[in-house]
Amino acid sequence: MAKFDLAVLGAGPGGYVAAIRAAQLGLNTVIIDKDRLGGICLNWGCIPTKALLKNAEIFHYIKNAARYGINIPKYTIDFGTTIARSRKVANQLSKGIAFLMKKNKITHIKGEGRLISQTTLEISNGGSIEMIEADRIILATGGRPSAFPGMELDGEKIISFKEAMILNKIPKKMVIIGSGALGVEFAYFFNEYGTEIHLIEMLPRIVPAEDEDISKELKRIFKKAGINIYTGSRVSKISALKSKVKVHLERKEGNKIIEGNIALVAVGVTGNIENIGLEDIGVSVDKGAITINEFNQTSIPNIYAIGDVTGPPWLAHVASAQGNIAAEHAAGKDTIPVDYSNIPGCTYCQPQVASIGLTERMAKEKGHEIKIGKFNFNASGKAMATGNTNGFVKLVFDNKYGELLGAHIIGSEATEMIAELGMAKALESTWYELATTVHAHPTLSEAIMEAALDAMGQGVHQ
Repeated sequence: MAKFDLAVLGAGPGGYVAAIRAAQLGLNTVIIDKDRLGGICLNWGCIPTKALLKNAEIFHYIKNAARYGINIPKYTIDFGTTIARSRKVANQLSKGIAFLMKKNKITHIKGEGRLISQTTLEISNGGSIEMIEADRIILATGGRPSAFPGMELDGEKIISFKEAMILNKIPKKMVIIGSGALGVEFAYFFNEYGTEIHLIEMLPRIVPAEDEDISKELKRIFKKAGINIYTGSRVSKISALKSKVKVHLERKEGNKIIEGNIALVAVGVTGNIENIGLEDIGVSVDKGAITINEFNQTSIPNIYAIGDVTGPPWLAHVASAQGNIAAEHAAGKDTIPVDYSNIPGCTYCQPQVASIGLTERMAKEKGHEIKIGKFNFNASGKAMATGNTNGFVKLVFDNKYGELLGAHIIGSEATEMIAELGMAKALESTWYELATTVHAHPTLSEAIMEAALDAMGQGVHQ
């Protein structure tokens, strides 16, 4: 039986980062995964979807090229190449992870792992079974799309994001259930390619985790783009017929049936806690997720868990941060737990959405007396020059101390701009510091400075 200092079960953005960090710290490390290195995020989620969304963005510019004085009288769509490009990006990055495993002398075993004891894993691959022993184990088994009664996936008419990414043709009409990041990203993508989109959300507004002003602005822009939006609508069932689907909605204003070629279910994530031996050795689970402490230890101290299998927030960068902490703690090093109050959330439709910290409503509910600063991109020189003037920056400050409590951006490059505000919040920056930090001109990031000035009643350009 092979013996290791650390075994990592799962090679997604949490698992492979944990393995690399452990190896850097001198631990003899093995990583186990039944699928391709990189996990769902790299192969089927974060990365290839961004490739698809870039295609949609370019297509949008082509359709609107006349605004920029460029005439493109005829163009054609090769949807197969669009899909192939996203798969090529994913494949290239997966190979890159394989290189990093070799570079860091990490043993890679392909197969399905299961806990046999607190220090033993059974790995099955086809007909073969291998046993390994490890002093410490990190569980990074990820998650999968949530399924609900009446919305069972069939992979053809009722699909998840995975099938949506490899469709062989553009659907004429698509019903998307769920308006979180996944739902609105696919709504934007397929709408740009000419699909009639019906976006359904059970809660009162789309992107419901975001600040209310963000939700309103994205709804306005989506409706202007021709996307049909149904909020406060519960899906009771989806009927898959030979040539179409019927989505049954329960609404206050009356029940409704929406027909489409395909229904895309994008309503959350379920952790992969099954069939990995948790119950056999007594690893605690709560509400479908593995219970962890601040250092990502489970109820069994030498066993750690990271990423989607530990519950929300289901974000790749959270998994990677947890992976670093788990590896460092497993190696006996001092480490600092994740600050979950300072996790950026990003949505990559156009306009993009990015946020960190408290929304306006959350800040008020926590008892803060607040100041709000806001700057619209239609007053930004850089935004006007690029032709992307939708959206705004909204900053939430504590009135007493001036500290930044939350930041919310909707705009063409929101997901890049949020990093400055994450750093600012981590350093407990105030509106004064953001307002007096000289930002380069012309840039979109000037909107952050302008929003901070607005909170002080000193706004210049609007």
